[in-house]
Amino acid sequence: MSTPELVVLCNADGTPTGSANKAEIHSDSTPLHLAFSAWLFDDQGNLLITRRALGKLTWPGVWTNSFCGHPAPGEKFHDTVRRRALEEIGLEASGIAEVRDVVPDFRYRAVDSSGVVENEICPVFAVRMAAGAEITPNPEEVDSFIWVRPTDLLTAVDATPWAFSPWLVSELADTRLRSVLEA
Repeated sequence: MSTPELVVLCNADGTPTGSANKAEIHSDSTPLHLAFSAWLFDDQGNLLITRRALGKLTWPGVWTNSFCGHPAPGEKFHDTVRRRALEEIGLEASGIAEVRDVVPDFRYRAVDSSGVVENEICPVFAVRMAAGAEITPNPEEVDSFIWVRPTDLLTAVDATPWAFSPWLVSELADTRLRSVLEA
């Protein structure tokens, strides 16, 4: 039997208050918890966007940022980013050249059409792949993926925000992330 994945529960100011089984907390009354969102750039400046696997509990089949996840109790965010890069998109830690905090205070609450709530304090990171590194997405996490020019993604999201995850759209409303993508 595998060990359940735990998420860090927190109060409104982000102070951890305990932990809970990830599989049990995402519901119509999901408590506030810690997460992160990452935007992966290759060595040419292209951005990876992914389509969530159809078996995901929330927003299955929706296009979103490169990868995301939840820190384990006591795990530092940069370590979580590296762990989830491997678990979700098959990017080895040696293939990561840089992890940079972009929007450390991002948080959101959104309700999926099934009624499941996401309620997260979710720092946003820009991750740069090392030259020659490769990804091999986990099909349980990622249905499909594409590398795009960041400005093309901004144009698409501005024109059709309904086609993307709510956290992607909300993150892009922050000028700190937009400035990274527009650079």
